[in-house]
Amino acid sequence: MRKLRIGWLLAVGCLLALVATAHARSSERRYSEPEDQRLFEEYMASIKQEASALPMGELMTRTALLFLDKPYVASTLEKEPEGLVINLRELDCTTFMETTLALCRTARLDEPTFDAFCDQLRLIRYREGEIHDYADRLHYMTDWLYVNQRKGIVEDVNQAVGGEPLPLALNFISTHPDSYKQLKGQPELTARIAAQEQAISARSYYYLPKEKIESCAGRIQEGDIVCFVTSIKGLDVTHVGITHWRDGQLTFIHASMSAKKVIVNPESLADYAKAIKSCRGILVIRPCSLE
Repeated sequence: MRKLRIGWLLAVGCLLALVATAHARSSERRYSEPEDQRLFEEYMASIKQEASALPMGELMTRTALLFLDKPYVASTLEKEPEGLVINLRELDCTTFMETTLALCRTARLDEPTFDAFCDQLRLIRYREGEIHDYADRLHYMTDWLYVNQRKGIVEDVNQAVGGEPLPLALNFISTHPDSYKQLKGQPELTARIAAQEQAISARSYYYLPKEKIESCAGRIQEGDIVCFVTSIKGLDVTHVGITHWRDGQLTFIHASMSAKKVIVNPESLADYAKAIKSCRGILVIRPCSLE
């Protein structure tokens, strides 16, 4: 009887999850072009066969390299009303990372459909995996890390790689509302963002100072997500990429603003960080395997 009850509860849970997913799909606004679905199918054909056999980090790198030379385009998510943007044609550093992670997770599903990919992207990008307005999107990478670790999507490995405490005082978005078209003339929405900033800043985080990257590089794995921590007041991170070991050197793959496209960075991760005056160090985030 107990087994039957447990089985019934599991069945109900699965049904509720399916209903929630169906509701999210039916009620959301999507922004995409036919080319995005074509690219999705092309990329999925390239990685699906080996997706289950490869370690998650290697799958991340293999997938990230599919985007080499894709153009860097900023602000592709800034649509009104807020909706799920699916753009595999043009990428900034964050959408490059999120798209790569969503593709990897989709490739490990039994049914890796375009809708399933959209579900993964929504889950990664939005706080509760649902889209209502601008405040639902994860704007700060420290918050992105916290929320996606709670979802079991990534793991915070900053202490494990030799990190030190990272005090935060986030307020950049709420104190610059005129820089964000969604916040102009929206004091209530801005206040919600400010409350989120306070909550994020109250948590404990760790980061790897840039002076320690070279000595701690051996603890950073292929396909980790790397975020560059900034000294700019009110912000946490200004750039994101995916780590890649090449010829014994730790570098990273990223959508580069200066190169105007996705590249494998020619210099090491440590040298890149040292060259940026405002860079304090890095966050290291490890994608979890999708079981």
